[in-house]
Amino acid sequence: MNAAPDLHTLSGAYALHALPQEERAAFERHLARCPACAQEVAEFEVTAARLGAAESVEPAPALKARVLAGLGEIRQLPPLTAPAGRSRRASRPAPRWPLTAVAACLALATALGALAVQQHDRAERAEARAGREGEQQAAVTGLLTAPDARTSTAASGAAVGTVVWSAGRGQAAFLVTGMPVLPPGRTYQLWFSDGGTMRPAGLLPAGDGQLLLTGRVGGAVGVGVTEEPSGGSASPTGRPLMLLPLT
Repeated sequence: MNAAPDLHTLSGAYALHALPQEERAAFERHLARCPACAQEVAEFEVTAARLGAAESVEPAPALKARVLAGLGEIRQLPPLTAPAGRSRRASRPAPRWPLTAVAACLALATALGALAVQQHDRAERAEARAGREGEQQAAVTGLLTAPDARTSTAASGAAVGTVVWSAGRGQAAFLVTGMPVLPPGRTYQLWFSDGGTMRPAGLLPAGDGQLLLTGRVGGAVGVGVTEEPSGGSASPTGRPLMLLPLT
């Protein structure tokens, strides 16, 4: 029967979540009454997090396989003993890092590195989205303050939409509140109505917001709103939910 491991040597593996359930439970009971191990666990966790945050290059796919394949060929060190009479802190053997903990550390560093890259990508996408929204806001504000700006408003249930346009600029914008939230895979699409022919004018995924319409007003006599598949349609697939005249 294998001897039970010295619980003092398991702090590194515990911090990296590399212990089997039974050893983890035993170590947690030990941790509650051993301040020295509690401090080591905290230090290991901070170090592992820093390693992961600094690692942004994915290791070779075969690295983990090579580490795990070598586990059976590497001799484990026996427990160290200290002379009697030394303090408990001094007599405790130096923490040993089992090879499984090393492999777990590599895996953790890789995962944390990938998480850091994902967070950076999300931040960049959020920044780009905020930039686009700022450009939209500036364009709509400019349109609202145009000397020849005109507006038309319509309601559909609890939703209220307003189109503002400038013949001099040849531009129009749509502002709406209260439109129902659409299920996944659906979007609101805007259209210019050219006397019976509808041409695409942009997508408004949310039920509240504003959109500078795509394309010039030209000879359009109205602006319509329909519900379409995500990505929009070449022509309306249903009746307009709103139709606002440009008169």
